[in-house]
Parts: sequence; structure tokens; C-alpha cells
Amino acid sequence: MYDIISLGEILIDLTQCGVNEQGVVQLAANPGGAPANMAVAASRLGCRTAFIGKVGRDAFGDSLRKTLQENGVDTSAMLTDPVQPTTLAVVTLDATGERSFSFYRNPGADTMLRADEVPQAILENTKFFHFGSVSLTADPERTATLDAVRRAKKAGAAITFDPNYRANLWPNAETAVEQIEAAMPLADILKVSDEEMELLTGCTDPEVGSRKLAERGIPLVLVTLGADGACYRMGDVYGKVDGIAVKVGDTNGAGDTFLGAFLSRIKEADILTELDSAKLREAVAFANKAAGITTSRHGAMPAMPTLAEVLGE
Repeated sequence: MYDIISLGEILIDLTQCGVNEQGVVQLAANPGGAPANMAVAASRLGCRTAFIGKVGRDAFGDSLRKTLQENGVDTSAMLTDPVQPTTLAVVTLDATGERSFSFYRNPGADTMLRADEVPQAILENTKFFHFGSVSLTADPERTATLDAVRRAKKAGAAITFDPNYRANLWPNAETAVEQIEAAMPLADILKVSDEEMELLTGCTDPEVGSRKLAERGIPLVLVTLGADGACYRMGDVYGKVDGIAVKVGDTNGAGDTFLGAFLSRIKEADILTELDSAKLREAVAFANKAAGITTSRHGAMPAMPTLAEVLGE
């Protein structure tokens, strides 16, 4: 039995890591992809996790598979596409560590996952099933993703959804919102950034924006607020946890760490009946600290903390 199964993109983040003596930007080939990041974050914090997705038949794909395995993530449902290469994302950083992305994915191996390649048996053996919107940008992966989500939900899994909006993967913002909103009713837990909350609700106030999202029938809404922390809403229960002051290395993977850490703290609870305000606040505070540690380092998966680090042991 898994705590979390995550489905979606896995890729190489070619992340800016400096310049050489000639002023040429240098890039580090970090493992990435939000659903894969989340699986690694949760695994490092004590969850049993598995990842479903596709890489290319290339050195990058081999490296990604090895990285997940080294971090305790089950890769038995992770496939290799015989034709398309492993997807690449070039990640550049501004002076504050904020990211911008350019994707080499037209198509990439991750987009080639088919519905018939997702085994039913694994979907029937997890507490949480996670997906994001990047896997909704192209078929056959879009169809495979929604089919797997519905099958997992029917089998009793709680569904977690991270819109993880990347503008340059969509033809326009309207198409992105349409696809994200179509998938939202499947979610039991929705995790959005403050920018994504504004995209979906037109609201910048997290208390109001989270309520608007919850009113769409989502039991639990989490909103990450960057340096300002995070907030949570379950029905009429709303709370906010302040941010943790850190020297930012880069913010890549912070939201994925947050969700993985949050789920690691509630994996024993029934999210609809056993999460009160105190338990929610504790889990969000833990997740916020874990995400803060990630932002203080470089890369996504390489920056994710262990349980001992979050607990300060």
C-alpha cells in the first residue's frame, strides 16, 4: 500500500548556476518535474511513494529513473518511450531566485503516456493520488491522466491536484483555465500558488480566494504565498501560517516540497472527518518549513530536506 502515487511529467531542469569567466551562463542538469518532485519530497519525509510517467531512451531518462530509485520512489510504473527524448526545461533565475521556464517538449517523452499503460493494480493501492496540469497540456497524456485520476478516485484514493501553471506550455491563459477548471471537481485537495489563485478566481486576497475555490466543491484548499507563508481552508475553517526567513538559493521545487510535506503529516488521517483546525495548522507549518529549506538551496530534488532536517534534529 502506497501513501502517495504521483502521475505526470518528469524532466531535466537545466538550471542556471552561474557564469564562467567569459560571462557565459552555466546550467546544471537537475532532475525535476513537479509530480516527480513531490514524490521525492514525500519519500524523504517518510512516505511510501510511487511515480507514473515516461522518460526517453537516453542518458537523461536513465538518470531520472536512478534518482527516483535512490530517493525511495517506486518506479515500476515509470516507462521509457522508444522514440521521443526526455523532456528538458531551461530554468533561469532573477536576482531574488525567482524562476522563468523554457521547455523543450514538442513533444517530449512525458507527453506520450497512454491510458492503457497505467496499470489498474497500482491505482487501487494508495491513500493519495496526485496529478498536475502540465500533464493536461497535450494528448495522449491528458487523456491518460484524467482516466487514471478517475480510476484512482473510484478505487478510494483521495485526489490531490496542483495546477502548477506554466504559461508557455499553453496556447493562452483561457485554455489553461478551462482545462484546470474541468479537472478541479476531481480534487479532494487543491494546492495553488497565490498567482494561480488569482488566475482561477480573479482575487488576490487568500482568505477570499481560497473560499471561492472551496465553493467549487473542493474539501481542502491550500494556497502557498511565497515569502509570506501559506494558508489553508476546509469549509469555514481558515488559517494562515507566516513565512520563514531564509536566504533564497532558488525557489524551484518549493511548492512540490510543500505539498509532499503536508501530505506526509496527514497520511494517517481521514481528510474529511479527522482534520480539525489544529491538525491542519500543524501540517501547514511543517510543510512551510520544509519548503523554506528547499528554497535555501539550489535545484529541486537535490534541495529537498529529510525529516530530521525539518524537525531540527
